[in-house]
Amino acid sequence: MTSLGVEEEFHVVDLLSRELVAQAPKLLEHLPDDTYSDELQRSVVESNTPVCNTLDDLRQALVNTRRRLVEVATPMGLGVVAAGTVPLVDPLQLSVTPNRRYEHMLDEYQTLVREQLICGAQVHVQVSDRDLAVRIAQRVTPRLPVLLALSASSPFWMGEDSGYASNRSLLWSRWPTAGLSGEVNSAAEHDQLIADLVDSGTISDAGMIYFDVRPSSHLPTLELRLTDACPDLDTVVLLAGLFRAMVRQEAAAITAGEPARRWPSPLLRSALWRAARSGLEGDLLDLPRSSRPVPAAQAVHQLLDDLRPQLEEAGDWDRVTELAERALVRGSSAAEQRTVYERRERFADVVDMLVRRTDPDQAAPTVPGEAGHPLALPLYREPGDEALAENGPTPAYEGMFRVLEELGPAGMRQRERRRDEEQRSNGVTFGVPGRASARLFPVDLLPRVVQADEWSRLSLGLRQRAAALDLFLHDIYGERAVLKDGVVPAWVVESAPGLRGTGALVHRQKVRAHISGMDLVKDSVTGEWLILEDNLRAPSGLGYSVQNRRLSDAVMGDLPRPARMLDPDVVPSMLLETLQSAALPSAPDTPQVVLLSDGPESSPWFEHRMLANEMGVPVAVISDLLVENDTVYLLREGGRTRVDVLYLRVDEEALLHSSGADGRPIGPSLLSAVGAARVVLANAPGNGVGDDKAVYAFVPQMIEYYLNEKPLLNSVPTFLCGLPDQAAQVLDRIEQLVLKPVDGYGGEGVLIGPLASEQEIEAHRKQLKTAPHRWIAQDMVQLSTMPCFTDDQLTAHHVDLRAFVLNSGTDELRVAPTALTRVAPAGSMVVNSSRGGGSKDTWLLA
Repeated sequence: MTSLGVEEEFHVVDLLSRELVAQAPKLLEHLPDDTYSDELQRSVVESNTPVCNTLDDLRQALVNTRRRLVEVATPMGLGVVAAGTVPLVDPLQLSVTPNRRYEHMLDEYQTLVREQLICGAQVHVQVSDRDLAVRIAQRVTPRLPVLLALSASSPFWMGEDSGYASNRSLLWSRWPTAGLSGEVNSAAEHDQLIADLVDSGTISDAGMIYFDVRPSSHLPTLELRLTDACPDLDTVVLLAGLFRAMVRQEAAAITAGEPARRWPSPLLRSALWRAARSGLEGDLLDLPRSSRPVPAAQAVHQLLDDLRPQLEEAGDWDRVTELAERALVRGSSAAEQRTVYERRERFADVVDMLVRRTDPDQAAPTVPGEAGHPLALPLYREPGDEALAENGPTPAYEGMFRVLEELGPAGMRQRERRRDEEQRSNGVTFGVPGRASARLFPVDLLPRVVQADEWSRLSLGLRQRAAALDLFLHDIYGERAVLKDGVVPAWVVESAPGLRGTGALVHRQKVRAHISGMDLVKDSVTGEWLILEDNLRAPSGLGYSVQNRRLSDAVMGDLPRPARMLDPDVVPSMLLETLQSAALPSAPDTPQVVLLSDGPESSPWFEHRMLANEMGVPVAVISDLLVENDTVYLLREGGRTRVDVLYLRVDEEALLHSSGADGRPIGPSLLSAVGAARVVLANAPGNGVGDDKAVYAFVPQMIEYYLNEKPLLNSVPTFLCGLPDQAAQVLDRIEQLVLKPVDGYGGEGVLIGPLASEQEIEAHRKQLKTAPHRWIAQDMVQLSTMPCFTDDQLTAHHVDLRAFVLNSGTDELRVAPTALTRVAPAGSMVVNSSRGGGSKDTWLLA
């Protein structure tokens, strides 16, 4: 009872569409039939290892069979996936393998066959005595849930999350001869049961016995059939080592005359259901000790302890315990698939990951001593990276990388799962246009450090810039001196899409831009910080930057913290002070602030709720407001409350044209209240003129004009395409420049010339010629990069920094002690969350 072998089933997918395809026969034409065979569905290939005596031999056999399969599939544009299910399936394009047995099964079982789009891994352990094999099968049943949890790899089914870690096991259990075998105590009883089932017409042959554990119908083995196919082949090795030890232990117990403990079938089924539901990420029933649930890690450790004598006897203890510990740290494949999906909500990404994991030459090896051991986190070398220099981590990141190296890829995956649990429990989501539901706000776990001297210089420059822009907004909607004196060309302002007539009605407020968001980038070549954009309408990200720190503390609290880190937790109180201080003289001593939101459909809805809650102010939608006699009221069930300051987190058009609580458009009456100095709007309508990309080019001149100071922060050199000579230069160099629409928002419409295709360049060239005043162009800045943990390795991603300036109009402008580092997707330079970007916690040093 020492030899063993494995049968693995593989899905065949199209590498372009990532869908399951009926191309298994095409592969089998080029594969030896003594190792590979067909299955019920034409989209599945099965492989069989030779008989092996050691786990090392078994692992090498699995490597060989997988490698050969991948080598045949890849040139055909096909991929193979070892997982219980794949998410992208069109059942109408699939069919059963055309032989009499399978076609009879389709005719008899209908839906069960059509939906048999699942794959498992079967482990065979030699047991030549069939009577003994039947008795062992009865006795190992209480321990099977742990094996199922370790293998769980099928969370997605037909394009949806099933809610289960192993949905395959649920689909499999629908067969009349699947699951538990019932009470049979000898080979004769087992054979009679099969004969009765054949006589009943339920099955046609012994091969259709799908019990979780069964004596093989054609080999002198006991066969484990319960587990999902596993992308990580070392999980299969782990299952084989554990199952062999279980078989050896029960065989010894039978020989010694030890009685078997009987468990009620409903309880055994419940234990399997619990394992299918949560995999390694939840509780498992503590069988065979009791029926109480315990954490999955505890159940795995108890199984190892119970099997230690048999594992040591076979020489498997070190290998199996190491693989088990790594499995617990890494988590189930189901959890990893969900993590990959939640990054961009693309099932194609999940399939790509599974294809890589299945390929033994792409998956990270997990055998001690192999190159690329997963406990080592390989470091890249990227010029201009803030954390990794030519010789390794920069001084600010050395301590962090010591922790990362100890964690390794498996530990980082575990931290990512904790991150996602934290995000879900706190409802930290961000809505993306075009998606039906909000996704978890994406956060990479390696923080970014901004040194004290850098942050000090940036803070001075940010305050200066925000002060000048607020004066510009007052001027543009007032005297327009900056235009009369020729500092800013009149056409630049008058053609700005953000210039609104309503802006002129907000003339009694001391401040127009109470919260300014400035986007900065760090030039990877020169190391200089540059202002990239100004956001003076309703800049988002302030609350997310605070939440990122809390998330980092909860998940990565073992990273060494530098001294004198600024504390983001004071931000909500600073924001409240800013808003209350901005109230007009007609307000009471404690002005009533209300955060006005679009509601749950708003992309940053989490931030709206979080900031309002921590400021202790209501969050409302436009239909909650009523304006009477130039006074704004918030209506609630308990009555109405006068509003002194409206913190606007809504689109200006929606604000002016939506209906209030009385069913009438609220815009005219609200602007009347503003003109009567009864309410403050923060930020003021019409501020979009200050966000204009053409106006941006003149902010350095504004600083000198309004403040009589030299700019402390440089802007990116900008071409105004509304000027014919500059437009001509842009057309000549368009492939070298970054072209932006002047009213662009969220990275929409931006052309990055050096990275664009000829078709993209030509399309933008035509748009530029048609309406040149609608465009600006900038020299391309080589944005600095930061490491992000992706697919078990660190990769360089471009980053920017959104900082926030608070202006109450009563004291010196204050820079919030937090900032949002935004991270571009791999291979992109667009960092916006609405375009697939992510974020990082940002450590600002005082």
